Amino acid sequence: MSETQQLNTTHRAIIVITLGFLALALAYSARAVLGLAMPIWEDQMGWSRSYVSNVAAIALLVMAVVAPISGIILDRKGLRFTLLIGLVAVCLACIVVSISESRWMLFIGFGVIGGVGFGIVATHVVAAAVARVYPRNVGLATGIATSGSTAGQFLLVPLIAILLASFSWQWGFASIAIGTAILIPFVWFIPDDKPVQEPEADNAGAGNWKSEISKIARSPVFHLLFWSYMICGYTTSGVIETHLLPYASSRGFAPLPSATAYGLLSAVNLIGMIGVGWLADRMNRPLLLGCIYIVRGLTFYVLLNVGTSYETLLIFALVFGIVDYSTVPVTTSLVASHLGLRAVGFVMGLLTAGHQIGAAIGASLGGYFFAMNATYDLVWISSIALAIIAGVMVFLLKEKPDQKQILYPEPV
Repeated sequence: MSETQQLNTTHRAIIVITLGFLALALAYSARAVLGLAMPIWEDQMGWSRSYVSNVAAIALLVMAVVAPISGIILDRKGLRFTLLIGLVAVCLACIVVSISESRWMLFIGFGVIGGVGFGIVATHVVAAAVARVYPRNVGLATGIATSGSTAGQFLLVPLIAILLASFSWQWGFASIAIGTAILIPFVWFIPDDKPVQEPEADNAGAGNWKSEISKIARSPVFHLLFWSYMICGYTTSGVIETHLLPYASSRGFAPLPSATAYGLLSAVNLIGMIGVGWLADRMNRPLLLGCIYIVRGLTFYVLLNVGTSYETLLIFALVFGIVDYSTVPVTTSLVASHLGLRAVGFVMGLLTAGHQIGAAIGASLGGYFFAMNATYDLVWISSIALAIIAGVMVFLLKEKPDQKQILYPEPV
């Protein structure tokens, strides 16, 4: 590759990483605000915590359906087109939620429209786009880009908590809608990233997605990554993203201290994603990913013993933040090396579908168990067991893929 080509590749990568980072920051902040608003809606609107949890679960299920589709759109149309659709949906969802006066408006706004937007403006889309445009350092590049999912929560969620405390919950969602509307025009700066070229031998079946799914379903590597990623969804987006703030409220912590703890978790998460992304390019990735899951499981023991100690909540946030979204760059790197770059968007979309199904189960069970027992203990205990199981599953992967098992080898 010539020096000019390297500069062009770096320039394209910087644009993709920057806009992917900002888009994820807004989308994931919108998802986090639901947890802040949940106790307020319970008091002011009479919407039960169980109902709002189910709305979050519906959004996650919609995201599970949309995730593979968004991966296909990315592979076919590129990031510019994909991100434009997703940001418009996120903006519209926040507008509808901000003017909601009934349960069904919340359901339509967050559960349906939001689910579509969040399923498109998602880490798998950004990670796959970065992997395609900058394949030499997939771990670090995707770690930086996808860290927007937590950086936005670190910077924006505490500010939105102040808006909720000073004005009203409506302003929390309205502010994200405004930020998303400002970002949408900048999507046109994304270079026209054409899909990865396929070998001629594969062209005949390129549009046969049933054949593609059948091929993927027979891969042991895919199954190990899929089921562990489903558990990842349960233990992150499902139980923490949806229920950590309501849990903190049930422990007697006010919205601002709770949001501050969540902000600390997000800040450390940012460092964890970039740091783990850097490590993914330099060490045994199955070992790294397995250790992340096991450490994550052990952090729930800390959460079980929070009681009324704010310091213990901060300790949980600090440790959990390191192992929260840090699975994304490692998983993307393993998909790229073990299954191939040609359909990395589609494969990551399938993994993300499993992730969101697990998250939906976690979100719904959290609300159910709290309604039944007025405690989240069963959810935290189940998270310990499942995260350790995910870690053991990942340990079965090999660092270097068997060339015969790579589903989408690059043309020579």
